[in-house]
Amino acid sequence: MGITFRNRDLFLESITHRSYLNENPTWGHNHNERMEFLGDAVLELCITESLYKKYQKYPEGKLTLLRASLVNYQILAKIASELELEGCLLMSRGEAKDKGKAREVILANAIEAVVGALYLDQGLLACQEFADKFIIPRVEGIVQNESYKDSKSRLQEIVQEKMRVTPSYRVLSEDGPAHARTFEMGVYVGEALMGKGSGTSKQEAEVEAAKDAIKRIV
Repeated sequence: MGITFRNRDLFLESITHRSYLNENPTWGHNHNERMEFLGDAVLELCITESLYKKYQKYPEGKLTLLRASLVNYQILAKIASELELEGCLLMSRGEAKDKGKAREVILANAIEAVVGALYLDQGLLACQEFADKFIIPRVEGIVQNESYKDSKSRLQEIVQEKMRVTPSYRVLSEDGPAHARTFEMGVYVGEALMGKGSGTSKQEAEVEAAKDAIKRIV
């Protein structure tokens, strides 16, 4: 990534999956979920600023769709793989064997955690440079292919056109062990529940909730 961390412990925490601590309780570092929480917010801000400057004629709704398409778990997981972050992640032996969607979510979360660590280590400007170097360049292809119009994007367009508001997502329930969680998400327009969906990640459950809402609205 071309980054040298001043505080190496921050990076080590960012690449430590919760499952690793089960097999290595004396590791000495926390798992990366708190850092992921921070990095998610930082990354969203950095991408928002870049899109705001890059597409000065785009309305708020379209900028929101583009941002959502850039921070979805599939894009972030692909970036993590290209940066060879997967080989750095500390996971349990069982978790390391998982492939497919579950692995993509772990990789996406790790990217967010690394951004959180970078923010704590070097501040917002370093995170902005990271986003502009590795994430923002993908937006041109997304704009050309209109691939930002997934279920969540379609629902947002419909709701904003008909009701002049933006739908929001909330966790309805979580089940299962830490390494195999199942989430149920609800999509709301104001305080009205418009759809529900389940998945092995919040992002996946949000997509299913959006599909359910579109069926009810259209």
